[in-house]
Amino acid sequence: MAASIWKRCVTAAVKVKRLSPSLTARRWMLSAAYTDTNAWESREKDPHNLAVLATTMDRTYNRNLPVSSLTVSRFVDNISSREEVDQAEYYLYKFRHSPNCWYLRDWTIHSWVRQCLKYGAREKALHTLKNKVQYGIFPDDFTFNLLIDSYIKDGDFKSACSVVEEVMLQEAFDLPSTRILSLHALASYRATRPQLTVPEERALGASLLVCGLRQDDTVGLGAQLLGNALLGKVEMLEGIHAVFKGMPLFWGRGYLDRALAVMEGVASASGDVKLPKDALDDMNDVLQELSSSSDSDSSGAESTGEEGEEEEEEKKKKEDSFDEDNLAEQAKLPQYVSRFKELRSQLESGGKVDPASFQASVAALARQDLAAAEQPDLDQYLIRVQAWQAENRQLIQREKETREKAEQEKEERKERLAAAQQE
Repeated sequence: MAASIWKRCVTAAVKVKRLSPSLTARRWMLSAAYTDTNAWESREKDPHNLAVLATTMDRTYNRNLPVSSLTVSRFVDNISSREEVDQAEYYLYKFRHSPNCWYLRDWTIHSWVRQCLKYGAREKALHTLKNKVQYGIFPDDFTFNLLIDSYIKDGDFKSACSVVEEVMLQEAFDLPSTRILSLHALASYRATRPQLTVPEERALGASLLVCGLRQDDTVGLGAQLLGNALLGKVEMLEGIHAVFKGMPLFWGRGYLDRALAVMEGVASASGDVKLPKDALDDMNDVLQELSSSSDSDSSGAESTGEEGEEEEEEKKKKEDSFDEDNLAEQAKLPQYVSRFKELRSQLESGGKVDPASFQASVAALARQDLAAAEQPDLDQYLIRVQAWQAENRQLIQREKETREKAEQEKEERKERLAAAQQE
């Protein structure tokens, strides 16, 4: 009896370990060495009282004078509580809307994100990142990694994807570690089968595509297929201008055609590259959904009554916003459906379909490559921190010299005024 109970407990524990995304994420994401704060905390400190800094900045702004980037940097570096994070957000906003807005230092942005993570204000970091035009927060790759990893380890894949979207908009997928983390977040979020709006589908599709274009393996090509499929769906429903507006995407029609081109390329390739089965299933779902939508629009044209007239009027407005090329692309949908079936048959007969899910493929990539990708990042980060310290010391020295010069000029003016009064 006891042995039976023990066996059931062990089996349940194994199942929980297999099914829990958070456990998998915690095991395979960034190491403790990567996220360790010692290298950052051990840098040279420039302690200041935040109340004095706040008073100085307020007085400077009231006189319509610019606040220096060094002052803002000192304020962020000296945060010591959650409430002070809110104050720092205010002064970052003020600095962004001042004449000195272009001079926010890279280390200030890095420090801001680290302080938000340290004091449980991660949502503030994400808010300023999503509203980067208002706050000037444009992180580097390493800082992006820290923020993405923190969300992944908590199982908040939707917020992680929000960060990845910002990486995509900055086209900052240069580091292999950033690509792995981003693909993991995107694949894990996609696996939850969320109900997405059209803008969310566009953001997810663009993130998958831009990240996937950096590699030609099974994971990269799977991401390209999924990204092109989602963008193709948006193109068919909303028109091409709804796809690339504000996105670092190719300004050309035919995203579904490019998705099929990915399938064709894998089918004709001689290597071991495959496409995940669930990525092909998603492509099929997109085509079926678009076909059903097209059929319902055709049948809806025959409806009568006030409701039918309203639907017809709404449809007409939508069609009027499309140009001839958009309508021509919509007319190709039956061809895309037929071509997809042919290419999928070729992939299956050629053994080019990977039974593992896209998420599983990304997890395997993380286990295989993420650890090796960390060390170059850490080496570059240490060099960057040293460069930041050197630049910070230069700014402090320049500030000191400027203050001394101003004091000297003030004394000279006093002397000249005293001499004039004596004469």
